[in-house]
Amino acid sequence: MHNMKLWTFWQVERRDIGMALTMLVLCLIIYKIDLYPKKDPEPGRKVLARVLSVDNSNLQSTGLVQRGEQNLKVEILGGRWKGEHFSAVNVLRAQMELDKTFAPGDKVLVAILDDVDPHTYTLNAQDHYRIGYTVLLFSLFALLLIVFGQFVGFTSLLSFVFSCLVIWKLLIPLCLKGYSALLVSFTVVSLLCAVIIFLVAGLNRKGLTAFAGSIAGVLVSSVMAFVFTRLFKINGAVMPYSQVLLYSGYEFLNIAEIYIGAIFLSSSGAVMDLAMDVAAGMEEVILRQPKLSRLQLLQSGIRMGRSVVGTMTTTLLLAYSGGYLTLMMTFAAQGTSPVDFINNPYVASETVKTIIGSFGLVVVAPFTAALGAIILHKHAEPAKTDP
Repeated sequence: MHNMKLWTFWQVERRDIGMALTMLVLCLIIYKIDLYPKKDPEPGRKVLARVLSVDNSNLQSTGLVQRGEQNLKVEILGGRWKGEHFSAVNVLRAQMELDKTFAPGDKVLVAILDDVDPHTYTLNAQDHYRIGYTVLLFSLFALLLIVFGQFVGFTSLLSFVFSCLVIWKLLIPLCLKGYSALLVSFTVVSLLCAVIIFLVAGLNRKGLTAFAGSIAGVLVSSVMAFVFTRLFKINGAVMPYSQVLLYSGYEFLNIAEIYIGAIFLSSSGAVMDLAMDVAAGMEEVILRQPKLSRLQLLQSGIRMGRSVVGTMTTTLLLAYSGGYLTLMMTFAAQGTSPVDFINNPYVASETVKTIIGSFGLVVVAPFTAALGAIILHKHAEPAKTDP
């Protein structure tokens, strides 16, 4: 029996390693995909530089904002001009969300045109260089995830990277090419649900139950989002940079569809979590009590879902409202009436996003329970105890 246990353990380990290798291969394949619309090459390059000195004499302060120019001396830190010192300028346009100020010692990105001599041409300081800290932050996150979760943490990290690649390399370029944002978003969410759930649960009935429940919840969310976005008359322009996108040569995009796709994309993670919780709990119940009827198993799944739904819907509310905290504070500071507050397009868009996402969460629990009662019932072997 001991040998059998050891053999089963290694079988599971090999399966997990196989799934992880499959995920790595998928990540590499998607990374190599290039679907972005082809554009003319930029007439220059951006290089890393360090600010040596700053002249703020041409800056004018107007209330809380500044307008004018910062004149900089910078040292190039890489590439053809490494070690050389050049002049650079940072233009401030009294836009607090976009303007940046530099100080000596800051690392910045500067743009150098191909057809100019940087010794006689003033460079344009683009922004603070944040790549180093981004890599550091992600490395700390990855280390914590692997140390705490061990192999499961490693596979979770792979699923995180896979999700980022799918969104950046598939969803965004396909939407930019003019494909239906609804269809693309639903396909991407289905792909993410399948890969992540089967990576975690394995290719078994528990994974199938969680996947089917997730897709059912996403379907309901997409239909509800389609209907209520039109009832609320939300055109999608409330999303950041939507107007800039349209005026960048993409006026053919349907930003209302992009907004709808963003609704169920943003709630799909919570939907997967809830579906997996219910499916795993139902599998454990049927393993321990294999004589349960389908109705009893269904009732157990629904009870599990009830205990999780409350906190999950609150999680969505807090996540969405946190992104618009300053908006709500502005309305409160101005004494805006509840009627004006609710009818504001930004508030209405967040209301739709929060409630539709929560609606999908509520329905995914009974859907998963019903599907689990069909898929899991009488297909699990009873749990065995050591003699």
